[in-house]
Order: sequence, then C-alpha cells, then structure tokens
Amino acid sequence: MWTPGPEILTVEEMNEVDRLAASSGVPTLTLMENAGRKVANEIAKRWSPCRTTVFCGPGNNGGDGYVVARHLQARGYEVEVIAIGDIKSLKGDAAAMAAEWKGKSRPFNPSEPIHGGLIVDAIFGAGLNRGLSPELSQLFEDIHMADVPVVAIDVPSGVCGDKAKFIGDGQPWTAALTITFYRKKPAHVLYPGRQHCGEIVCVDIGIPDGMLDVGGHRGACVENTVPPRLGTLDPTAHKYHRGHCIVVSGPASATGAARLAARGALRTGAGLVTVVGEASALPVLSASLTSIMVREAATPAALQALLTDKRFNTIVIGPGNGIGQPTRERVAVALSSEAMTVLDADALTSFAESPDALIKLLTQRCVLTPHEGEFERVFPGVLAQAANKIDAARVAAKRAGAVVLLKGPDTVIADPSGRAAVNTNAPATLATAGSGDVLAGIIAGLLAQGMSPFDAARLGAFLHGTCGRLAGPGLIAEDLADLLPQALDGSWKSRVSAH
Repeated sequence: MWTPGPEILTVEEMNEVDRLAASSGVPTLTLMENAGRKVANEIAKRWSPCRTTVFCGPGNNGGDGYVVARHLQARGYEVEVIAIGDIKSLKGDAAAMAAEWKGKSRPFNPSEPIHGGLIVDAIFGAGLNRGLSPELSQLFEDIHMADVPVVAIDVPSGVCGDKAKFIGDGQPWTAALTITFYRKKPAHVLYPGRQHCGEIVCVDIGIPDGMLDVGGHRGACVENTVPPRLGTLDPTAHKYHRGHCIVVSGPASATGAARLAARGALRTGAGLVTVVGEASALPVLSASLTSIMVREAATPAALQALLTDKRFNTIVIGPGNGIGQPTRERVAVALSSEAMTVLDADALTSFAESPDALIKLLTQRCVLTPHEGEFERVFPGVLAQAANKIDAARVAAKRAGAVVLLKGPDTVIADPSGRAAVNTNAPATLATAGSGDVLAGIIAGLLAQGMSPFDAARLGAFLHGTCGRLAGPGLIAEDLADLLPQALDGSWKSRVSAH
C-alpha cells in the first residue's frame, strides 16, 4: 500500500516534481486523470451517492474537478459542474478534461442558488497568490451557513499553499476534507491553513519514485511523524553513561518550572538530574524532589565552578529564572561551558533589549525553545517577514548558528543547515502552564544521552505531543513526565493515532 513520504514541499517544489515526472515519461494528462479519480475514490469512501456540485476553476485545479465529476457520475452521483470563468479560456490538460465532461454544466452566477448534499471545490489550487473575489467568498459563506460539506482539491480555495493562510479580506472557510497529491505542502501542516483543511488525505497519482532525489528536495523539510529514536540501552552501562543534566531553578517562590523540566529530563532517560539554585530555594526543591538531586549554585560564578565537572554534560536554563542581568550572566556561563544547553523562557526574554548579545554567545551545542512571543524578542521582525513559520525558523537557526524549536500547535524545528521538521501530533490541551518547561527538560534528557541537538528537538517535540494525547482532557503539566515511559516504548500506538 502506498504511503506518502514525510517531505513537505512548497508550491514551487511540487511544480518541479510534476515537471520531472513529465520529463521522465509520465504524461501530465495521466497525472490529472489519476488525481481526479483518486479524489472521487476518497469521496466515495465517505459519502453515498448524492446530488453533488463540482466548482471548476480556470486552471489545472479546475481540470481535476472535471475528472472528479466524471468519475462521481459513473458511481451514481447526480453531478452538476459550475464553471468559474469562461470554459472556453481553459488550456492544455484542463481544456481536454473539460471536453470529456458530458453531464450538466453551467457558468457560475452568484444570484443562482446552489443545490445538493455535497460540494467539490476545484476552483483554485495551492499556488493562489490573491484573495477570493467577494462573490466567491460569499459563496463559501453561504455553503457554510447551509451546512453542506465541502471537499477541497489540493487546498481550500483562497488558501495560499506556502503561506498557509487565506489571502485578502475574504471570510475564511473550512473544508470537511482536503485531498492533496504526492506530498503535503505547508498549508497542510501549519496553522491557520491546516485548521481550514479539515481531514487531510494525501494520495498517489503515479509520480515515479526518485523525483525528490532528482529535484534535490528530499529531507529539506519533513513532517515529524517518524522522528529519530533513542538507541537501545547498553546493558552494561551505568547512570553516568546516560548523562547528568543540570536544571537552573528560579528563586524560592518560582521553583515549579525547574522542577517540571527536571522531571522531564529524568523520565526521558538522563542518568542523573540536579536542580541548582540559591540557598533559599533548596528547602522547597528538596521537599518536592526525590530521585532528583538539589545543589546550591546561587551565583554565575558558582554555576561556572560546577560546570568544570565535565560529567555535567547538559544544562537547562530559563524556566522560572526571572528576567534580567543575573539570568543573562548565567546564560553566558552555560554557553561558555562544554555542556549541551537548552535555552527557554526567561533565558531568551532576558535578552529582549539586546538580542545580538545572545546571538554572539550561542554555539552549535544549543537548542532554543521559544514560543512566538519569545521568538520575536530574540529574532525581531523575522516572523512577519517570512513566508511562513518554517522559513522563519530556518532564518532564525541560521542567524543563531543553533537549533531553533519554534513552539506552537505546529511546532517547527530547524537547524543552521536549513533542515526543518514540523510537529503535527500536539493536541490543544498542551496549551497549559508549565507544558513548555517539561518540553525543555525532555530535550535536555535526550541531549544528555548523546542525541544531536536537531534530533533531540525533533524527538522531544514528538514525545511531548504524544504525552499530551495520552493524557487527554484535563491535562496539566505535571501529568506529562509520568507518561513519558509509554511514549518512549511506543505502547501508546495501540490507543492513540499518530495524527
């Protein structure tokens, strides 16, 4: 059975794949026929024959629609095609497929009502770079109000495949099902585009194997559905072989974030974890931590002295640390050591007034884990200027010379070389206080055991999402670490789907 690869392709990259497929001997007309037939197959799996309206646009997306109409009609659906634009202006494959359609057809008239139990949107594909006309925007709003399901071909019309959002001032709308071809695009994995796609299915249309290798796209950006895994534990290893992680705590009134990170690191498999902080925080830490050690290191100098012991191979700094000069100094100490470093929360915000000062300190041993607000403080203007979140994370990672994990419902991980991954398994319940602190600890626990920063960030994000799905409604951050053993051994697969 064919399954799509994890690669996420831009519109331009997908066009290049289509070109390469055609040059390898696969007629583009065959690809269009296959696409329309596969869309009809997916529709038939979900809806019984019914009165169906297929909206066909002026390009190849419209050509796909004519094929869908033909195959649905052959399956017993009562199909009407409504053409957007002059059908006589169609060219190439789209014109050929329109000529094959012998059923009901009429031009689009905004004043005429739309009837039926199912709509197929074959108006515009992922390459659209302008907003929907007011008439089309109103059309989809009317369809929504009538509660008629819409099947979108490639992306819902109005969504830009690369920007992953609706363009212009039209009212966004949501498909019940979106069917795309060969590989997903940014709009299928990034919000808000992903939210408007409904169920997403990627189908095989006969593009030969190897097109990504020829085009040079393989692995540049992937959906994080199959992240790297930790190796099998050496039965002769002891705890020091699995790394010793330091988590820097905040003051006595703010130790919770460090404790969450520490438990995440330990549950992920770090051999030892020590939380360090000022003397007044130690009683609070000691009272709530058992297998995690506690040690005083109140000043940057004390932290520096601690890190001369090379057995401390990983450090988490930022959660609950407070914003200001003391945190900046501790960050500088951590980054000057040989330890792998996870920078989160206050470790990033403390440099909001001087982000370049942080950039100069960073090394390839770092993972930065900002949410969008923290990202803007360290990389001002990058999100606004980038085509999408993937591009923003790539720009930031290259600028930082370190791995950047840009958090959200569509967390993106990027490294300085341009590799990127989009995590798509995180439930909305992870948007809760302390969740990101646990993620920082998980990544640190993986780094402590020898994973590379990029792989640790990828696997950490996936495990974090899996724990969230295992917890279900009512999740609080304290739940996450205790679910890591199930997430790590894969026992969740029998109860939680990957998407």
